[in-house]
Amino acid sequence: MDTASLSFRPATPADVTELVALVESAYRGDTSRTGWTTEADLIEGQRTDPQGVLDVVEKPDGMMLVVERDGELVACCQLEHRGLHAYFGMFAVRPALQGAGLGKVIIAEAEHVAAKEWGVSEMHMTVISAREELIAWYERRGYSRTGEMSPFPYGQERFGRPTRDDLEFELLTKRLG
Repeated sequence: MDTASLSFRPATPADVTELVALVESAYRGDTSRTGWTTEADLIEGQRTDPQGVLDVVEKPDGMMLVVERDGELVACCQLEHRGLHAYFGMFAVRPALQGAGLGKVIIAEAEHVAAKEWGVSEMHMTVISAREELIAWYERRGYSRTGEMSPFPYGQERFGRPTRDDLEFELLTKRLG
């Protein structure tokens, strides 16, 4: 993939519908199985909703970073300033484009933006601990497993319906700069 043709910008409320569709396509349902980041075998239903994405877009200490190629939305990620660190989340790449090196470029840009915008020296994220392949990908990008776990929001269908009862999130961290 030609990453030179990528452009990055903060999302606006006008992007919400397209962002929800992108996130859903990367994580849930049959479309997500085209890529390797699917959670469809672990969680059914929605990954997010328009209000959840709008909340990220409008959050004063955060942004949804939109990634476009030739004017087409191809990826996104959430960045949030949390004091001494930034939080990285809602990372989605169009399933047909996964595995081509795009994710590496986007996460590097997200780290750069967080360090430049907020002066943070660390990035944090949470990943479903059962997603070993995804965690390994983040480890190759310099993230470390902390062993610090937080519960999956069972019973909150706006985050989906888990197909198993052992899901939890693990905190991953990376020093920046």
